[in-house]
Amino acid sequence: MDLIWLIPLLPGLGALVNGLVGVRAFGKRTAGLVANAAMAAALALALYAFWQLLSLPADAREHTVRLAAWIPPIPLALGNGAIGGFTVPWGFRLDPLSGLMILVVTLVGFLIHVYSTGYMHGETRGAYARFFAYLNLFAFFMLVLVLGDNFLVMFVGWEGVGLCSYLLIGYYYEKQSASDAGKKAFIVNRIGDWGFIVGIFMVYGTFGTLDFRAVADAAGPMGVEAAGFGTLSIITLLLFIGATGKSAQIPLYVWLPDAMEGPTPVSALIHAATMVTAGVYMVGRNAVLFSHAPMTMEVVAVVGVATAFMAATIGLAQHDIKRVLAYSTVSQLGFMFIAMGVGAFAAGAFHLMTHAFFKALLFLCSGSVIHAMAGEQDMRRMGGLKPHLPITYATMLVGTLAIAGIPPLSGFFSKDEILYRAFLDHKVIWGVAVATALMTAFYMYRLMSLTFFGAYRGPAWEAHGGRADHGHAASGGGHGHGGGGWRGPHESPRSMTVPLQLLAVGAVLAGFVGVPAALGGGNAIEHFLEPSFVARTAAPPGATAPATHEARGLGEAAHAAESKGGEGTGHAAHLSRSAELGLMALSVLAGIVGIAAAYRIFVRAPEIAETLARRWSGAHRVLSNKYYVDELYGATVVAGTMGAARGLWAFDRSVVDGAVNGSGWLTVSSAWVSHALDKYIVDGLVNLVGAVLEAGSFVVRRVQTGLVQNYALVMLFGVFAFVSVYLFVR
Repeated sequence: MDLIWLIPLLPGLGALVNGLVGVRAFGKRTAGLVANAAMAAALALALYAFWQLLSLPADAREHTVRLAAWIPPIPLALGNGAIGGFTVPWGFRLDPLSGLMILVVTLVGFLIHVYSTGYMHGETRGAYARFFAYLNLFAFFMLVLVLGDNFLVMFVGWEGVGLCSYLLIGYYYEKQSASDAGKKAFIVNRIGDWGFIVGIFMVYGTFGTLDFRAVADAAGPMGVEAAGFGTLSIITLLLFIGATGKSAQIPLYVWLPDAMEGPTPVSALIHAATMVTAGVYMVGRNAVLFSHAPMTMEVVAVVGVATAFMAATIGLAQHDIKRVLAYSTVSQLGFMFIAMGVGAFAAGAFHLMTHAFFKALLFLCSGSVIHAMAGEQDMRRMGGLKPHLPITYATMLVGTLAIAGIPPLSGFFSKDEILYRAFLDHKVIWGVAVATALMTAFYMYRLMSLTFFGAYRGPAWEAHGGRADHGHAASGGGHGHGGGGWRGPHESPRSMTVPLQLLAVGAVLAGFVGVPAALGGGNAIEHFLEPSFVARTAAPPGATAPATHEARGLGEAAHAAESKGGEGTGHAAHLSRSAELGLMALSVLAGIVGIAAAYRIFVRAPEIAETLARRWSGAHRVLSNKYYVDELYGATVVAGTMGAARGLWAFDRSVVDGAVNGSGWLTVSSAWVSHALDKYIVDGLVNLVGAVLEAGSFVVRRVQTGLVQNYALVMLFGVFAFVSVYLFVR
């Protein structure tokens, strides 16, 4: 476990190699091998670390590796003191929750990497290497996010996956809709990140540390804020704002459906299996804080169920195969937040894990369909593909039954646990969630029906590999077909179908780690995850401490023994076994009814769908246009922001620039006046004095000739004048 820091490092190195060298020098095969080898090695290390974690006693399954003092205290010039107490180590923590997450990220991520080698075969050499560099970089940041032992290390991964999301959604950057979707995802997530970072500031201001374990242990003895909205409630609400951005909840869910503009493997990796679950993981990681803020948890549950229901209704009327799955993802994330909001943190994490398998499977199956249809994504132009795509059909059916909650597939166990806990906590939320589960089964089997059953409605093709009568360029480019034209729907290559089969196995088996007691199981995953959701108190005699390793090249440092304590995750109330089985049967019935209704409407009697669309044209139009939320945001938030920006620009131009230009004009004018005064007044007076002196000097100069005879003549005139005055005046 001391080598857990290598788990994120390996994909990071793969991204570095492909990003710096591969885009210029590698062929496609080499670039794919580098990326897949990095993920395979990370998966192997994750499995080994998880096995070591399981070998520890249940109350000691926590191991920290601190690599360096990332933000060390500032040393004083003299003495051994330090300025301030803020310090953040770069550390990774492996515990049951992060152990589960690294398995999900590396296993599902590796299968998606393998799938991408076939799906992206149509890309140029440089673009192919760039794509795998982005995939590896995303895996690196996601693993940093889930392994980080404090808020700031998590925040590095949090922002990193946001960056990679922008890069991957806008991978086809020359396509306007793709570049717009990438920018939309980036901007909307920044809004949520504002709440997250402010929440982090408040965590440090309240607890004096950013370490997850230290914060949980400090919050454990604090009182539950049941009577009012206190500091912990504000902190958790701000953290939840960040979660609504990353995990696409109301009101910040609007980026996720548009993110389908990226290649299908991107949809599977980022927006189904890993990145969008970051918000759920963050809430679970801070379960102790949230359990002390019941008012915030009520908000979490209400937002979760509202998002699940709204997204499910939108999914009923969408025709783009990937967009249906996108709204399905939003809805399933809502189920996870229902679990978190009712205190079923383990159930939420359980559904996160099962969802990773069946939703990644569904997205990759949709990619296989799109690949077979030369880029076509509209289900109205598909149909009758079952005999052409037998593996894709079989595996997608597994994923559909899993998400519909049909036993014994994985989605049944995790979704049923959420519904059970919701029933115990809030009957209204449970009722809306059951209705949402029914709609989930309906729109998913609608997708299956429109894609694989009925008559073929797609473009015609020539039997011997000629061109299709109606050419459809691949929307992304990676799944296009060049050369001799389209040869009609056909099964994908083994590089794509083998990952589908492995994910299908996961979608079948993953739920058996959480078999409830009512069915004879022990819900092993809940007991395994419980230590991650509780605070610790002083260690009782004989308790074993969680191991901590200081990886600074100086060997190990022992830490004081501590053990679990504080808030648990046990049920607040219990039902009888028969009542629990009744609720279970009701949730299964909802799935069966949804599937049967979809089969009836879209396979047996397709005219019913047309009749319903005409009869309920208003509702159908509203759902098809996604409640006009994007238009509403465009007319309010976007238009208001743009209007404010234009107003600020006008203010800058008229007032700020006017003041600057006025100051400049005043300076120029005063300079001109000063120049005039200097030229015509000051210089004029000086020149006048000079002229007077020059004229006077001319007269004086005529007298002062310097000739003796002139001076003698003047003297003679003077004597003559003196004598004349003396003689005649007297």
